[in-house]
Amino acid sequence: MFDLLKDGARFRPRLLPKWSRRLTAGGYALVAAAVVADVFTGTGVTLAPILAALPVLAGVGTRRVSDPLVAGAGAVVAVAALALYDVDVPDVVMLTAAVTVAVITFFSCANVMVVTAQERELARVRTVAEAAQRALLRLVPRRMGPLVVAVRYVAAEAEARIGGDLYEVIRTPYGVRLLLGDVCGKGLAAVETAADVLGVFREAARAEPDLAEVAKRLDSALARRPVSEEFVTAVLVGIPDAPGPATVVNCGHPPPLLCHDGEVSEVDPPVAAPPLALLDLVGGDYCARSFTFEHGDLLLLYTDGVAEARDAADRFYPLAQRLAVLPHGEPEALLDELLVDVRAYVGAGLSDDAALLAIRRER
Repeated sequence: MFDLLKDGARFRPRLLPKWSRRLTAGGYALVAAAVVADVFTGTGVTLAPILAALPVLAGVGTRRVSDPLVAGAGAVVAVAALALYDVDVPDVVMLTAAVTVAVITFFSCANVMVVTAQERELARVRTVAEAAQRALLRLVPRRMGPLVVAVRYVAAEAEARIGGDLYEVIRTPYGVRLLLGDVCGKGLAAVETAADVLGVFREAARAEPDLAEVAKRLDSALARRPVSEEFVTAVLVGIPDAPGPATVVNCGHPPPLLCHDGEVSEVDPPVAAPPLALLDLVGGDYCARSFTFEHGDLLLLYTDGVAEARDAADRFYPLAQRLAVLPHGEPEALLDELLVDVRAYVGAGLSDDAALLAIRRER
């Protein structure tokens, strides 16, 4: 479920991109060509200083200090060999080349050590962030009451970002209630806000018979927090255990998509409502809407990390259109195929965190 945690807490150095490997290979080729040119230009000309590039090239992408160190030692030996060949070149020139190679070797070794230390520190930061989100976002059972449930949380490919997407699915005296939301913000402040929302929802969803009142309690709880820039878009869904209509309350969030009889439609709110924490600023109230959710129907809740994913031409991902052509059977398989399709459409990593919650009614 946690795509964000798929690498675990272990430190794993990254492989060089293909273009970087090609540039590095080109650098080695130029150094080799310079050595060959040195030999063919006679004993009065030397290109030995270019050998100082060897430890730099060896340090690209590696996390072993021994790589630039060995390359530097080899370069010093090569300078000494060229000094014996280029007998008409002043000794001070060859000595300067050897010293330059040694200095750059030490610099390359130090650079590898610094980069390695920084990456390990980043890995520790990400581990803490992932542990925080693991504790915040509980595992969701595959079966809950009359529903089959699947969840996916995909982190954006930005280093050490802690996302604010949140979700919850719980059993209550009023049936199964679901929450999916997106905190406007990143970092620890977003995690703190998400924790507040989830804590209030877990209590209010079991106590309040009216789903709109649950949303109102969430808004009030956030509004009472110290001055903060974080607000939360969210959608709440209530599904009774017995056959009957489901209920949705939308708090400024992208509308859920309902797959019914092979057609996909948006479950729009009866009236526009603001995100959580902003209700007092704009007035009004949260309103619930009932909709048909029968045996075999599937409901998809999502954050804007999916809805606002863009391709190379800056066009939004057509979620409803793509969902219509995907099989609406097992929610787990549906979300897997959907994420593959989104990544193929974007052609790169997602620019924002994405949460997906799919539920299918079995009875």
